[in-house]
Amino acid sequence: MLSLSKHIKNMKKHLLYFSILTSSFLLSSCGFYSFTGASIPAGTETYQVNRFENTALLVEPGLERDFKLALEDLIQNQTNLNLVPSNGDLVYEGEITDYRISPTTATSQNTAAQNRLTISVKLRFYNKKNEDDDLDQSFSFYYDYPGSSQLVGSQKTAAHEEIFERITQDIFNATLAKW
Repeated sequence: MLSLSKHIKNMKKHLLYFSILTSSFLLSSCGFYSFTGASIPAGTETYQVNRFENTALLVEPGLERDFKLALEDLIQNQTNLNLVPSNGDLVYEGEITDYRISPTTATSQNTAAQNRLTISVKLRFYNKKNEDDDLDQSFSFYYDYPGSSQLVGSQKTAAHEEIFERITQDIFNATLAKW
């Protein structure tokens, strides 16, 4: 009886080692794999995010810096790539082309019941390891807020963060997840 339980224990141990070895082999054989859905080609190790110039008619100070940092952070958190200031295997750059506040609904007194902040970004993406992956595309998202309030302080910060979260995730999906 004792030898049978010892034999089973050894089999479980060998099965665990085999499973780990097989999983490691499968995940490493196709380049990098990320549980976020990123498919990074073998040999790709670095990325750089160049300045996103703010060319919108309504210029919000510091918006281009905040967007650049949000994109860098998202890629850093969802991949094993290293951020570099130049000569990256993957290069992100572009412009903030629109920063607009517009009413979305009106009250019976012809005032805005709800406003919408829309931010649009024009992206140019270069993959030095595979030029077929290069991309030139615009991304946009919005944030709705009550017409009776001003977009200042913590509400403006929350609006920018929500919009940046969506746009940067869309950029990530288009460039690295291929969705």
